Amino acid sequence: MTDHQQLHRGLSERHIRLMALGAAIGVGLFLGSANAIKLAGPGILLAYLLGGAAIFIIMRALGEMAVHHPVAGSFSRYARDYLGPLSGYLTGWNYWFLWLVTCVAEITAVGVYMQVWFPGSPQWAWALAALVAMGSVNLIAVKAYGEFEFWFAMIKVVTIVVMILAGLAMILFGFGNHGVATGISNLWSHGGFFPNGAQGVLMSLQMVMFAYLGVEMIGLTAGEAANPAKSIPDAINSVFWRIVIFYVGALFVILSLYPWNELGTTGSPFVMTFERMGIREAAGIINFVVLTAALSSCNSGIFSTGRMLYNLAQQRQAPALFARTSGGVPRAAILVSVAVLLIGVALNYLAPAKVFVWVTSIATFGAIWTWGVILVAHMKFRARLSEAERAALAFKAPMYPLGSWVALAFLALVIGLMAYFPDTRVALIVGPAFLILLTVLFYAMGYHRREALA
Repeated sequence: MTDHQQLHRGLSERHIRLMALGAAIGVGLFLGSANAIKLAGPGILLAYLLGGAAIFIIMRALGEMAVHHPVAGSFSRYARDYLGPLSGYLTGWNYWFLWLVTCVAEITAVGVYMQVWFPGSPQWAWALAALVAMGSVNLIAVKAYGEFEFWFAMIKVVTIVVMILAGLAMILFGFGNHGVATGISNLWSHGGFFPNGAQGVLMSLQMVMFAYLGVEMIGLTAGEAANPAKSIPDAINSVFWRIVIFYVGALFVILSLYPWNELGTTGSPFVMTFERMGIREAAGIINFVVLTAALSSCNSGIFSTGRMLYNLAQQRQAPALFARTSGGVPRAAILVSVAVLLIGVALNYLAPAKVFVWVTSIATFGAIWTWGVILVAHMKFRARLSEAERAALAFKAPMYPLGSWVALAFLALVIGLMAYFPDTRVALIVGPAFLILLTVLFYAMGYHRREALA
């Protein structure tokens, strides 16, 4: 491969470790967890543990392939190699669009958050500024992206750690509560640990799983990791424990301190906890944190879309221009993604809200599709290896193949739940329709013939 088609391996171990953590902790934990709590009550802790276990199995399957064959396209490339050209094409373009939708939502959120400090200012201006800033970071060098993502993640981590420690001090020693320990009775005092029964936990599962969207991005870093054989396993192995500590730990503290049925009615529980610590500017601090979380997601979105277009072009399933790099960065692919995001920002303000909900439903379906493809591709990958090659794998997925089948069954359950509940049913109409459209384009654009000639 020529130099103008190679990515630069500029991501260090600390970059990838914090990127993995940042990807698993989004705005959903700070602001969106209240909706899931309303459905499941304290039982949401079980939902996050179940979802986290499934994600761990999925990530170990991806990690096994990524260490064995570290490429920028990650699961899209593995889908092509082990499941066929159409699967690679669908997975790549589906993931590209998934992150575009997510990124549009995040830069729109930036405009909303800035209203706290600059009320009355045009939201579109802040959204545009965020897009230009994060697009510029991605165009400089992959190391610049890694540095920004490192510090964005660090801000979220420090905030959650402080909140957990302060909350435990209140629970155990009465800190901020006149020396009276609050205990953890709120976990069962308001209708029990499962106030809405098993149905409440099941209803929350789709929200929980979508909160985990982004952890698979670790696989995309493999093509630019300085030492993928070490950094990828380290990052993936710690995903489950990070989820336990940061999601389950933070929600355990919140649900212990405040009655679950009052959360969301009096503002963010993070703000309430910091205010009880005597920090008057708690609202401003949390606003800054969610602002950096939104910028982090946008930053990751631009990185992901650029690398996926680069990979699709290498697979001859996108214009060849996107396979070119400059300074080790796929700038043409990034610029096109940013240009499409500009249209998305405009549509977000012009189109009816319902249209936007329909489009985002593609993203939610796309997340399940991506994780399912990772598991199936991994099974095909294993089947192609000889006994000696399987024994020599440097980073083996645990409990294979039982773990993979259990994770697939869990994803099927989430799909079934989405079909059962009216609010999420639209995703199972729009998502498959989008895949059918992509399939039609695959044959109409002649990509199937290119593969046959390759």
